[in-house]
Amino acid sequence: MVQVSFLYPSPSAIPSRLLANRWPGTSSFDSSANTSQEVTMVFFFVVSLVGAYHLALLSFSFARFILSTFLLPGVSLRKYKAVAGKGSPGAGAGAADSSWAIVTGASDGIGAEFAKQLAKKGFNVVLASRTESKLRSLASEIAASSPSVETKVVTIDFATAGAKAEKGWADLKSAAEGLDVGVLVNNVGVSHSMPVPFAETSDAEIDSIVNVNISSLLKVTKLVLPGMQKRRRGLILNLGSFAGQYPTPLLATYSGSKSFLISWSQALGAEQQGLRTGVDVVALNTYFVVSAMSKIRKSSFLVPTPKQYVSSVLGKIGNSGGAGGRPFSATLWPAHAMVDWALANLLPSEGWLLDYSFGQSLSTRKRALRKAERESKAQ
Repeated sequence: MVQVSFLYPSPSAIPSRLLANRWPGTSSFDSSANTSQEVTMVFFFVVSLVGAYHLALLSFSFARFILSTFLLPGVSLRKYKAVAGKGSPGAGAGAADSSWAIVTGASDGIGAEFAKQLAKKGFNVVLASRTESKLRSLASEIAASSPSVETKVVTIDFATAGAKAEKGWADLKSAAEGLDVGVLVNNVGVSHSMPVPFAETSDAEIDSIVNVNISSLLKVTKLVLPGMQKRRRGLILNLGSFAGQYPTPLLATYSGSKSFLISWSQALGAEQQGLRTGVDVVALNTYFVVSAMSKIRKSSFLVPTPKQYVSSVLGKIGNSGGAGGRPFSATLWPAHAMVDWALANLLPSEGWLLDYSFGQSLSTRKRALRKAERESKAQ
């Protein structure tokens, strides 16, 4: 019989070099298989570590959110008050007749409520806004509910600039001169009359938003901050918006102005902390509140009244609420905090939120245009 073993050579006839690489069942083949298994195991181990790390971060963030929003008390406002006649911190509410708060945009809504609640906590209040009659009415209301508190009224239109604004700014500077200002509430703000593409936004509306939301913020703070630093205590509350934290199409100028507020507040807060001035800066991230600006009249868990909102803020100073991880920022109304935390930690894509916001703004714009058309026909 003719052997055909040359077609199927025995392992002994194959050079060891080739055998090591080609012959099934050799130790080298087993080594390659083991290496592949080891790589797979290492891959899944690394993935597990990364997953565990992110889960731990998420758990920590959620625990911080719960503690800060619902369980931990805020810093007492006594920290920012002066003992009458001494100019030192730590007095009780009744003793702080030399301590002042300045509230911009105080004529109604959130600003008026800040003024009333700060007065009840023993702060004298400078009321600054455009409509003098509303400020006088608020001053009378404060005098009735807090008889020991003093008020000053400053009529100033924050939307104007240049020579037109000089008198208002001079009056505010004169009113604040020599006062022991412990709290500044930069509340004044303005938005678009309705959602509008940036290219169609009027120059007047752009100027108004920039002057009110940015320029006045800087000027009022620059006026008050040196005195706070000198006394080594102070609280600056800057009223922000979700539109600044999460960009909002068709409200581009307003959204950008509130983004500036957040960035500037964080930079200013880091300055005060680094220089150890004793001044605390907080950007308040705020969703909808019942107000003229929001055009919402009925309150709900998601949309508080100004009184509910301000009470929540003043009771939680020093906490971050839903803004945990963002320095010098706070989202303190519980429902707003929930939404903020969820958007920051659970949102799959910021692009999705932009698309959603565009759809919401576009829908609001269409309704506003239809309403304007009906009113025009009715005239």
